[in-house]
Amino acid sequence: MPNISQDLGKKIDQFTPTLKVKSVGQILSVGDGVVTINGLADAMMAEILEFPQKTYGLVLNLDKHTVGAIILGDSQHLSEGDEVVTTGRILEIPVGDALIGRVLGPLGNPLDGLPRPKTKDHMPLEKIAPGVISREKVQQPVQTGINAIDSMIPIGRGQRELIIGDRSTGKSSIAITTTINQKGKNLTCIYVVIGQKAAFTAQLVATLKKFDALDHTIIIAANASAPPSLQYLAPYAGVAIAEHFAQQGKDALVIYDDLTKHAWAYRELSLLLRRPSGREAYPGDVFYLHSRLLERAVKLNKKHGGGSITALPIIETQAGDLAAYIPTNVISITDGQIYLETDLFNAGVRPAINAGLSVSRVGGDAQIKAMRQVAGKLRLELAQYRELAAFAQFSSDLDPITKAQLDRGIRITEILKQDWDKPMTVEEQVVLIWAVTHNYLDHTPVDKVKDWQAEYLKYIFTTRPKIKTTIKKEKILSNTTIKELEKYTQRFNDSHPDLAIIEKEAGES
Repeated sequence: MPNISQDLGKKIDQFTPTLKVKSVGQILSVGDGVVTINGLADAMMAEILEFPQKTYGLVLNLDKHTVGAIILGDSQHLSEGDEVVTTGRILEIPVGDALIGRVLGPLGNPLDGLPRPKTKDHMPLEKIAPGVISREKVQQPVQTGINAIDSMIPIGRGQRELIIGDRSTGKSSIAITTTINQKGKNLTCIYVVIGQKAAFTAQLVATLKKFDALDHTIIIAANASAPPSLQYLAPYAGVAIAEHFAQQGKDALVIYDDLTKHAWAYRELSLLLRRPSGREAYPGDVFYLHSRLLERAVKLNKKHGGGSITALPIIETQAGDLAAYIPTNVISITDGQIYLETDLFNAGVRPAINAGLSVSRVGGDAQIKAMRQVAGKLRLELAQYRELAAFAQFSSDLDPITKAQLDRGIRITEILKQDWDKPMTVEEQVVLIWAVTHNYLDHTPVDKVKDWQAEYLKYIFTTRPKIKTTIKKEKILSNTTIKELEKYTQRFNDSHPDLAIIEKEAGES
């Protein structure tokens, strides 16, 4: 029979006491996901605090005698007098390839009913943006598959391009089309859903699955039902995951849908923490809220990994007001904006991009040479059409040159119309823009332009597939390729008189 007293003696002899210093405080008040704590004199900004029942919070306020924190999850079981302990850790999220194809919360918890992804690495949610020395010029394109964007408002890998417009003008559609178009292009997409309906997230997942786009996408969702603390953290979680890929030399695209609701969540937290409010009741650091997020978009040089993070923030305007507080803030931070106009959307121009107010400050650097060759003339033709159209409505008697320019402008507008679920390859875009800017659609009825487009692209790439492979390989429109395009485009028009010859009445559209 074992000697219990001897065993106990051995255990006591082997025991080495360790001293742990813990900073312990008490809850003074709790409500609406915000907690005021007393007694945490050495708490750090953005430190994780531990509450009863394994609940965690994040320090956001450091006052003279108290600490203000937000609860990361449910706070209903917390009450005044509960003990709070500092952890000495900052907020991190699991990162890695295991996240691809998953729907996760801002803290890495799965929302798709599958087990927690097995990851080895973690990244901090808050991080100082890379400095100037570690960056290089943005020069590789992100092909959105949207003709109007890739030709006139090009986006480069490492750029921050704002998508802005009123409610229901197709902002999310542009983001979804861009995500779908990245299949096979070595670009990992992180779609961050902030403050949207849960039905939107479910629909997004279903759409990406339908187009096999979930294989290169990670969805971070903080829906409208999520507490404001999680809505506030969601975009930082998205960019932290992207930073992991960028450090490995890979390219990532982060979509923030949308930052208006992100600012609302932060405003709610700030007011609950009794921070002084400023313009439109936002706190004074609301600019820093978005600048420290979007500055993390980067094209790293080879010495620092060579990866990139491209940011597509979305902002919702009220009645087209670009001069409101949050829109002006984000416009000043980003490298350009895609402005979607309600009137164009209602007129059937989709995507409803106002090319006059939209701009990319990276410009032709983010395009292949073949696109640059054709896009300059397209933008010029469209600008001239817009200017003439404004004057033409006051005059019924137009000279033939003005009428021809107006007719071409109408056809260019038709060519740039595109369904969200039909992204185009850059080779198709180049050939199509070349044809419309070289007068090959001038005698096509406006109502048959889209039919002409579909038949023409099918004809060119079936009859002469070498044109597509040459543009894809050389990324330029050589004299040989142009001669072949002239020959086969004219041959197409001759063989399709129903699409290429316009009746006199139709010319007066």
